Amino acid sequence: MAITLMNPSGLPKIDVYRQVSIASGSKLVFIAGQVAWNADGVTVGEGDLAAQVEQCYVNIGTALAEAGGTFGDVAKLTFYVVDWTPDKMPPLLEGISRAAAKLGVTPVPPTTLIGVAALDIPDHLVEIEATAILD
Repeated sequence: MAITLMNPSGLPKIDVYRQVSIASGSKLVFIAGQVAWNADGVTVGEGDLAAQVEQCYVNIGTALAEAGGTFGDVAKLTFYVVDWTPDKMPPLLEGISRAAAKLGVTPVPPTTLIGVAALDIPDHLVEIEATAILD
């Protein structure tokens, strides 16, 4: 794999994801923000943040496979969550946990969470984009 994930000493140990991603590959893969659409363009998990996070991960996994990679090649994830408040953290983490278990994502790469006012359509609660490095 072209990615090594770590939590350096001197920084807080975050159990949900790793703080640093070291890339040694040569092929960069940038995956556009994925929303909770299935292959037919139907929103999965309307009103359910955890279900939408899970579907976003599945969509990223699909895009990675098409590019010849896996979640083990992901260097960074960025989450955009509509109307973010700290009380949304439990369902967000539940969705990450379910997706990680389903897809074998361990550990989760460095992640940034950004609260936004809205996404492309009102039914979408979260969008996740990924950057991967392949050998």
